Amino acid sequence: MSNLNIKAVAEHTYDAIVVGSGISGGFAAKELCEKGLKTLVLERGHLVTHLEDYVSMNKDPWEFENFNRLTYKDREDFFVQARSGFVGEENKHFYHNDKADPYEEKQGFDWIRADVVGGRSLLWGRQCYRWSDLDFEANAKDGHGVDWPIRYKDLAPWYDYVEGYVGVSGEKMGLTHVPDGNFLPPMDMNCLEKHIKKEIESKFRFRHMTIGRVANLTKEHNGRGACQSRNRCSRGCPYGAYYSSNAVALPDAAKTGNMTLRPNSMVHSVIYDEQSGKARGVRIVDRESKEMIEYYARIIFLNASAPGTAAIMLNSTSDRFPNGIGNDSGELGHNIMDHHYRLGASGTFDGFEEVYYQGRRPNGIYIPRFRNINEQTKTAAFLRGYGYQGGASRTNWARGANDKAFGANFKDNLVQAGPWSFSITGFGEVLPYHDNHMYLDQNQKDQWGLPKMVFDARYRENEMAMREYIKSDAAEMLEAAGLKNVHTWDNIGSIGIGVHEMGMARMGKNPKSSVLNKNNQVHNVPNVYVTDGACMTSSGSQNPSITYLALTARAVDHAIKELNRTNL
Repeated sequence: MSNLNIKAVAEHTYDAIVVGSGISGGFAAKELCEKGLKTLVLERGHLVTHLEDYVSMNKDPWEFENFNRLTYKDREDFFVQARSGFVGEENKHFYHNDKADPYEEKQGFDWIRADVVGGRSLLWGRQCYRWSDLDFEANAKDGHGVDWPIRYKDLAPWYDYVEGYVGVSGEKMGLTHVPDGNFLPPMDMNCLEKHIKKEIESKFRFRHMTIGRVANLTKEHNGRGACQSRNRCSRGCPYGAYYSSNAVALPDAAKTGNMTLRPNSMVHSVIYDEQSGKARGVRIVDRESKEMIEYYARIIFLNASAPGTAAIMLNSTSDRFPNGIGNDSGELGHNIMDHHYRLGASGTFDGFEEVYYQGRRPNGIYIPRFRNINEQTKTAAFLRGYGYQGGASRTNWARGANDKAFGANFKDNLVQAGPWSFSITGFGEVLPYHDNHMYLDQNQKDQWGLPKMVFDARYRENEMAMREYIKSDAAEMLEAAGLKNVHTWDNIGSIGIGVHEMGMARMGKNPKSSVLNKNNQVHNVPNVYVTDGACMTSSGSQNPSITYLALTARAVDHAIKELNRTNL
């Protein structure tokens, strides 16, 4: 019997384990495999294979039974996901069934989840903006949260590395607070966007506008084809023209022969060894059989999303860590951040009636942060800042939906392009509040025996004050650019709706106030790394995914060096 157990342990032992296959997990798997490590990738969702499982990638609107709307049954099953407005008939098969696996909300928390191999890398907005020391030094300067243990110089070469692999198109601007990167040629702005850019930059000293820096290819790159401007990205791209784990990282990991991918694997906890002071592996519950299985490895990367990773760590208790692995600080599960958005301004423009554009560009414009970037832009109204995303387009036939007109002339007019309009949405930073947190209710277990997650987080005074400026600044810029009928809106929603949930296992210099060190290692458990959104110490105002990738590449490099030194 002992021989059988030894054999079973050997068959379940790898050099590395990666939990999660999304934006950071897929990249961690690729890096570890390419460096020669036999790597097990555990994903709680079901298998989605590039091309093979993009079931709606080529469908036209009229081919959907419900015209891309969710049914009443769908809305019951996806009752959290549906709040986002991102889910439709075209992509619901990638999203999480909330009814089958609910969580508790003390205050509203919109956790938008993918439930597939590849995770939200199939669904992300693909916007890629580097952080700068304006972001990495913010906590230290204003006293919110703890100081980051790294600065821009620590990540700059890794931004270069991942941008070269991912393929990010964009324009260099020479702004120190939004550093330039290793870009492919930028997408083109349309005529109204170019006009508005010129007007904003001529009338406001520190305000700039550019095309979005986006992980959609504008030319062939590393064997992948250029974006076809179909704007069907959330269905999966048959060309691999935007970066996803499914189209890029996981296939490259598989090519090495070193990857084992195991979907339908609900990670229960990390196994901690009291004698060595390291993790031995992880426990999973098979999603279908509900059998608990253990896997072992020398290093473990936790990339299950910020809440998912924090939940696994909180559930990983031992005599050494009674409150969760690495939780000497008591900060595990705390400091939930996101970006607050869904507010801004819109307007119409008289002119350019003779000009149109081609394709459905899956990208928009970006106005980088311009508040609190220096002494000249400092305001006492709030801390940190915000940027804008948006774009210009011409209205289509839908503009006549509520019109009382009828007849041939009415219909003929509707097939012509309508007036130009322009809209921008603000994305603002959320401060790291200790009281914004998630915890586990061990008295309530789901069907796999995992404790229920409970969220208790909200926006506070700083975010609300910032939102007033986001609206007024947006309207001011549109009016200065000559737009008419300018109006603002504010549909705040809950934390999580920005789909940039961060914090909960933050990096820091001191194990008494943070969970991870400067190398993304769990304090006092050196062979466990966290490089998803859980590691973030502040939220910045930029989309965070390219920063997760840079942190992941840097952490894998560190882990390999430590393995070679026999420190792990």
